[in-house]
Amino acid sequence: MTDAHGSGHISHPGDLGVEPDARGVDSSDPHQRPLPVEAGWARALEPVADRIHAMGDFLRAENDAGRGYLPAGEDVLRAFTKPFDDVRVLIVGQDPYPTPGHAMGLSFSVHPDVRPLPRSLANIYREYESDLGLTPPEHGDLSRWTDNGVALFNRVLTVQPGKPASHRRKGWEDVTEEAIRALARRDAPMVAILWGRDAQTAQRLLGDVPCICSAHPSPLSASRGFFGSRPFSRANDALRSMGAEPVDWTL
Repeated sequence: MTDAHGSGHISHPGDLGVEPDARGVDSSDPHQRPLPVEAGWARALEPVADRIHAMGDFLRAENDAGRGYLPAGEDVLRAFTKPFDDVRVLIVGQDPYPTPGHAMGLSFSVHPDVRPLPRSLANIYREYESDLGLTPPEHGDLSRWTDNGVALFNRVLTVQPGKPASHRRKGWEDVTEEAIRALARRDAPMVAILWGRDAQTAQRLLGDVPCICSAHPSPLSASRGFFGSRPFSRANDALRSMGAEPVDWTL
């Protein structure tokens, strides 16, 4: 296993860092290997479990070819390790940061020691402060949001270092589409925050889920509708209107 900032390693084809099951499940059979995700997510993603294991094979081949991938293997499915039933807000990204040391398995989030922050994240923090009146932290780790009912995942879960969008149309979209559909099917209040046209293609998967749409926080588009969009307070207003607890956005 590589360190947390390096490209991932998978010890068996399709394994995504999962150790053989202690109960004696045959780890050589990809149909039996459990996914390293929370139990509710495991049920939600069961229809695409074979695709996830196939993507593990793809990532192993990338490593064997010397190309590597980001984030680290143990972080690829990190967005699905918090309780599925607790999700109240979904924030969809595109694909992981391609800069080595940045991606950590949650959309827009980076490892705590990353400086300077990616410009998109800096713009998110600017809007966070304007919208909520909260002072953003110096770090860019958004993990605390996921502890408070926010799901942060990209449509594509891995990337080749230094090559943005390099793993698009390899199979991850099938997985994340199923994840989005599963969230939308629950009988539970949820709001989706969709930044940019790529994320907004997920709207067709969300049924009646309220969506807060704006331009992407990228420096190329943030001034064209992201700044001033108040996504955090609007999400909480929508949750309250559905009788749900608002999210504590404090970082």
